[in-house]
This record gives sequence, C-alpha cells and structure tokens, in this order.
Amino acid sequence: MKDEIRLIGIDDSPFNFSEKYSDIIGVVMRGGGYIECVLKSAVEIDGDDATKACINLINETRHKIQLKAILLDGISLGGFNVVDIEELYNSTNIPVITVTRDNPDFEKIESALKNNFKDWRERLFLIKKGTLHEIKTPHNPIFIKYVGITLDEAKEIIKISTIRGVIPEPIRVAHLIASGITRGESYGKA
Repeated sequence: MKDEIRLIGIDDSPFNFSEKYSDIIGVVMRGGGYIECVLKSAVEIDGDDATKACINLINETRHKIQLKAILLDGISLGGFNVVDIEELYNSTNIPVITVTRDNPDFEKIESALKNNFKDWRERLFLIKKGTLHEIKTPHNPIFIKYVGITLDEAKEIIKISTIRGVIPEPIRVAHLIASGITRGESYGKA
C-alpha cells in the first residue's frame, strides 16, 4: 500500500442538545501528511441521517474516485445519529474504518438508547453490528470496525495515516477543523 494513499476522515463538531444540527467535516488527505480538501455537511443531532449525509459528502466530492478508505471517528455523528458502515461502503464502494480510543460500554449505550429513543433497538443493532477489533499502538490501544477491506489492510491504513499518538491524521484534522469552526478555537482529542 502506498504511503500517499488518499483517505477521508470524518468527524462531527461539538454541539449542545438544544441545537438541532451538528456540522460534520470531511478531510481528504494523502496518507497522514498532505491535506487536499475539506468538506462540510450537517446531521441532525440524535437523528437518523448520518449514513445518508456521509454518502452524499463522499459521492458528491470530485476526490471520490481517488479515495481508498473512509475513516470515521466512532460509529455515530451528532450524538446517537448512527452510521451504517455497510450501507456507507455499499453506496460509495469505498472501504470504511471506524476508530475509537475507548472500548465501548455497550450496557451504558443500551441504557441511554432505551431511555431516549423509540427506535433504540435499531440504533443498538447498528452500533453492535460487526466485530470490534482492539489494535495495539505504541501508546494506548484503539478499537476499530471495518468493512470492504481485510483487518491487515485496515491496520496498514491506520499505521500509514497516524503521525503522532493513536488517531489517524485525517480524523484528527477533521476534529480540529470541526471544533475550531464551532467554538472559535479547536480543542480536545479526536
């Protein structure tokens, strides 16, 4: 796999639950070192349009033909607006990798979903769908799900695109831009 592989990292902006929408930012990079494009869309907070928003973001960019993987910061955007990564892959024909720093607490997630959503079973199904893999790094481990590639290819993409720490650079940059445009200054970890 080339070091200059083109990837898109997607993250949502910080939000308050009094708001209706959260911006999502997509950053197209070559590996982990060169930004080629920044894309913006929005999702309804705790809605059900994250999959469609990601599909549209990717299918409408002129960079789509060159993209080799989609990297998502977790499985949901805008709260519990869950991305169906299989549908995203099938609709874009681009492999998808979700990345999270922490091993999800599915009991806590299920409880939150039951207390707040009529369609909690569908959301929980999408969150749990697929196998969660722990990936060792020189620092702390990360947890990934993937579709459209092998585990070894997913690990290689993460290795190529991670400069420092544990989060791939396209996700980290998307996070910085999303928090910067929302709060006036970027902060926090992706």
